[in-house]
Order: sequence, then C-alpha cells, then structure tokens
Amino acid sequence: MPRILRFILPAFAALAAAAGLVTAGSPAYAASLTSVASFGSNPGNLSMYSYRPDGMGSGAPLVVAMHGCTQSATDYFTNAGWRKYADLWHFALVLPEQKSANNSTTCFNWFETGDTARGGGEALSIKQMVDYAVANYGVNPARVYVTGLSAGGAMTAVMLATYPDVFAGGAIMAGLPYRCATSNLNAYTCMNPGVDKTPAAWGDLVRAAYSGYTGARPRVAIWQGTSDTTVAPANATELRDQWTNVLGVSQTPTSTTSLPGGTSLSNYADQVKVYMISGMTHATPVDPGSATEQCGTAGTYYKDTICSSYYQAVDWGLDNGAAPTGSPTPSTGPTASPTPTASPTPSPTPSAGPCVRATNYAHVSAGRAHQSLGYTYANGSNQNMGLYNVFVTHGLRQTGANYWVIDDTAC
Repeated sequence: MPRILRFILPAFAALAAAAGLVTAGSPAYAASLTSVASFGSNPGNLSMYSYRPDGMGSGAPLVVAMHGCTQSATDYFTNAGWRKYADLWHFALVLPEQKSANNSTTCFNWFETGDTARGGGEALSIKQMVDYAVANYGVNPARVYVTGLSAGGAMTAVMLATYPDVFAGGAIMAGLPYRCATSNLNAYTCMNPGVDKTPAAWGDLVRAAYSGYTGARPRVAIWQGTSDTTVAPANATELRDQWTNVLGVSQTPTSTTSLPGGTSLSNYADQVKVYMISGMTHATPVDPGSATEQCGTAGTYYKDTICSSYYQAVDWGLDNGAAPTGSPTPSTGPTASPTPTASPTPSPTPSAGPCVRATNYAHVSAGRAHQSLGYTYANGSNQNMGLYNVFVTHGLRQTGANYWVIDDTAC
C-alpha cells in the first residue's frame, strides 16, 4: 500500500476548521503545555506534549488525550476540557501529536497495520510517552487513562487493544472498533456506514493484538453523537459489542439513565459505558461554563452538549471523591431506571391487564417499552423485544403498574 494513501481521508479532514472556529480560550495558568523533545525511539515519528499542573504530587494519575484530524495537541488541550480538571484535581496530561510528514491531514494512522500493532509504529510511540511520564513525572502507572476524538478515538481503541497492561481505562469519542480497517481502502466503509461483525469476531481482533495476555483489561467508555455523518452512530454499537465481548459482559445493559445535553447512558456491568448524545454531530462533547461539571470551548467540532471530560474524570476516580453530590461515582455510574437485565424477571400475574400488539416503535411511543442502543425492552420486565423499528412486532400484556411482558400468543 503506497504511503501516500494514508494522506487522503477527506471525511476526517473536515475537522480542519476546528481550531479556527472556537470561541474565546481558557484563562491563563502558571503551568503550561510543554513539548518533550526526546521520549524514546519513537518509531511512529510523533510529537509529545505534556502538562503538569501546579500542585501535582507524586503518584498522580495520567490522562493521554489525542486530537482529531487537522487538529493539534494545543487545540485539543485548549478546548476539550481536560486542562480544567487537571488543574482542579492535580493529575498529569500527555497529548500526542501527529506530524504532516506521516499523514497530510494529521490523522493518527488508525487504519495502518504497522501503526496499530503492539511493539511498533505510532502505538509504540504513544506507549513510550507513557513510560516517559511514569519515569520523569512520577505518575502512578496503575492510574493511566487514554481518550481521543475521531482518528484520536480510533487510536484510543488501538491503545486499549495493544497495551491492556498499560491503561486502566479509555474513552473513545466518535471512534472506530479496533482493526475495523487495515488500509485506507476500507477505512471509509468503517467510518460510514460502519462494519457489522459479531461480538466474538470483534473480540478476537482485540485478543489477537496481545496474544496470550491474561491480565486485567481496561474499562471502556464510548461517546457518540446520533447525528454524526462522519463516523456513523452504528460504530458505537460495534464498539460496544467488541469491548463487552473482550471484558466478558452481556450486550444487554445492566442500567440506563439520562444525563444532561440529551445524553443517554447505557451501563454494561460497570465495564463498558455507552454515551449517546441526541442530535450531536462529529465532535467532542463540551459544556462551557464555570460550574464544576462544565468545561470546554464550543466550536464546530466541540459541541455544547455535556462535558464529557468531567464525566470521564469522575468515572475514573480522578476527582478523589470531590465531585458534587448527585454526580456519577467512579465505577458505578448514575442510578438508573428502568434496569434491563440479561435474564428478565418473572411477570407478577400473566393473566392481568390489557394486551396490545404493535410495532416496537409504537410500543416505545406509547410508553409500554423503552429503547437503548437500537434495541427495545418491555417496561417493568425488561424483556428484550429486538430491534427498535417499525418492522418488528410484539404483543405486550400489562401485568402491573408500568409492568409489561411479551405475550405473542394471546395479544
């Protein structure tokens, strides 16, 4: 594959306007983003930037944050919100940066096999940045996290797959499953409309990234806008399938809840969390403001919806318990209702109440069922009714207050 092919991903190149279209920047701080000239053999030829806030002590956590195409480390540092929480809760940041010599639109090469395998290319360069931070900044090697947008989100999946022994958790923003593409030619299909594989097939790709690994795996968060036409929302479902399979949990959420900015959170046993932001296009979710749970700068590719950096920092425990009452807590997520389970609970009295036959869409519209990540669940019993659309039809019988069970025989 000619190297020039990696330079022509125009769908990601739309991020070019991001740096120039944001509003006023963050206030000045004493600490600053610093370029690190030498951090290892750097086989991927990346640049490293780091941020150590004033007051950061030994053993602090580390967050690796990766920009999208045509963006830079400085752009993502300034606008995505991570700087605010690094200052507030005293953890370090490392921001890898792509060079135009590697990719003309400065996309991380998430679709090149040489850059997405353990022990080489860009993946190894990023791992060497972590090693440098551990050795020189005194950060805690057991509390290293990774996140990124778009190509940076896809590269986040790469790092979680290739170095599960390095990262405790990751947050993929509008990204792609690991090894969805292995060249420029099939990268487009992965991005939109997306590639459908079984959870086991996706999981096998991750397991093959570090063959024989039996240690702990990082927890994974997936953030996706429902109106993203660059990286189709179907990728959130495929990412969910990949990582629930790898982490050994069901593809049925253990809880769902609503968050600000039109955000729906589906929690899979506290191992995988999927945040779907209604109406959001291809962007990092931000929420400008001075409140603790607000962050970032709104712009073309930083959408004013919800401060994803806040929710991730709290979920990863970076706040050290300092989050306001009512905020999501590390590892558990917000309290949710209803609570789908992999094994539906028995109905109280199958013979009681009305019986209605309708499409899954109509059941949800009428309040007899709810949907999560494209699937429909009966209210109360949480029985899986299949895809959320106007083609799948079921009979639902009411057996209690807002308690419905599937009854395709009598309805």
